[in-house]
Amino acid sequence: QVQLVESGGGLVQAGGSLRLSCAASGRTFSSYAMGWFRQAPGKAREFVAAISGGGITYYADSKKGRFTISRDNAKNTAYLQINSLKPGDTAVYYCVAKDSVRLPVSSDEYDYWGQGTQVTVSS
Repeated sequence: QVQLVESGGGLVQAGGSLRLSCAASGRTFSSYAMGWFRQAPGKAREFVAAISGGGITYYADSKKGRFTISRDNAKNTAYLQINSLKPGDTAVYYCVAKDSVRLPVSSDEYDYWGQGTQVTVSS
């Protein structure tokens, strides 16, 4: 069983940056694919990025450039850096995990979810 706890969300002005963190429990963190999804009010949940235990990354096409996913296996933590924030980035951001070498983009394929952290970008 893996528990995920996100932090780092908040209210930020457009153009600013945030780094979201996802702290994971468990002793086999390095074997898990980690990812981030987001869900804006009234919209479907969407894939943002994923990273393998070895550091291979994959991004949704629309997220390349301003979003950077990373992880520190020694700290059992994954991160999502978001730069040049836009009001359209306002959403609840969820950390996900799956014991796999693959990097799924479908939310249905992830086994573990955090509670989410709210990111609000003001114009």
